[in-house]
Amino acid sequence: MRLDKFLKVSRVIKRRTVANEACAGSHVSVNSKVVKPSYDVKPGDVVEVTFGERTLKFRVVSVEEHTKKENASQMYEVL
Repeated sequence: MRLDKFLKVSRVIKRRTVANEACAGSHVSVNSKVVKPSYDVKPGDVVEVTFGERTLKFRVVSVEEHTKKENASQMYEVL
């Protein structure tokens, strides 16, 4: 699954266009490398998202095309 879509489906970022812009603007890194929105996310990847001065670091647990709001947080674990 594409990184921008994963960020939207897992509800780390609310909208896919915002997730796409964050990836394109070098605010998202996977396994300590800045990546493009089209990066293929796999379970076990460590993703780091920078929101202004705050940083969210998490490990991808599962990749699902669709999920309910209450199950979205089970797709990753915060480090």
